[in-house]
Amino acid sequence: MPINIPKDLPAQAVLAKENIFVMTEDRALSQDIRPLRIAIVNLMPTKIATETQLLRLLGNSPLQVDIVFVTTSSYQPRNVPQEHLERFYVAFDKVRHEKFDGMIVTGAPVENLPFEAVDYWEELKEILDFSVSNAFSSLYICWGAQAALFHHYGVPKYPLPQKMFGVFKHSISNKTEKLFRGFDDTFYVPHSRHTEIRHEDVSKVSTLEILSESPQSGIFVVGSKNGRQIYATGHLEYDATTLQDEYLRDLSRGLPVRVPVDYYPEDNPQKAPRVHWRAHAHLFFSNWLNYYVYQETPYVLNGLG
Repeated sequence: MPINIPKDLPAQAVLAKENIFVMTEDRALSQDIRPLRIAIVNLMPTKIATETQLLRLLGNSPLQVDIVFVTTSSYQPRNVPQEHLERFYVAFDKVRHEKFDGMIVTGAPVENLPFEAVDYWEELKEILDFSVSNAFSSLYICWGAQAALFHHYGVPKYPLPQKMFGVFKHSISNKTEKLFRGFDDTFYVPHSRHTEIRHEDVSKVSTLEILSESPQSGIFVVGSKNGRQIYATGHLEYDATTLQDEYLRDLSRGLPVRVPVDYYPEDNPQKAPRVHWRAHAHLFFSNWLNYYVYQETPYVLNGLG
């Protein structure tokens, strides 16, 4: 799916070198089709890296996708150049009356805080409500998934005694679920989080279904039974070196961090990391776009509710 992005977005040059099909705005305007509109609420401090990771996975299909990067109006991110935000992002207040085929809400490094203590929590609640009423299907990632489950259903998060950090084996709970079409019986997902949601809490919500779990890292994917909300606690979008960057960062800060599980050969950080989640990452995002967005979304988005 060629993704329609500004030609000077930093991710454009990276993706072009990787032979990912990207389309600049000028070329997109010449195509007489209705592209899918996907909003990405990027709450990560490493915004440019996260943009590249997500666009890499969204750009692998023959349809056109318009990407709209959204940032909070009430909170000013501190770890990204202001000119980058002004050039490539739109504040939520500017799109709150628009409709989207799909929406992605990323994680954020605030999971040790109570939800209500997060600076932009009140606005995020509005964004999460917006994702239900103004986007046909929404995908929430890591802390974004925890925040959405708490806001919509009261599902709590719990602190972990040790950071869930590494690459973990998962299985599929419902093998007929379209999200996992083409998946192997077991597959690997990176996790990097200090909190968890628990099976017993999610199971109490009749409109939710647990779609994938791991004996080591717990719940990975929860879905609403109508297919319009997907909650993923892991990071299939991570690059080969993302966990390594986090590991070295925590070491430099003197934090008690362990070597990421099943990431380095022989658990030796002196060796190059082993990537064994990339194929399933592409399949996961492709399935979401195809089966949950493109195949189901109405042609005229004004009727969404």
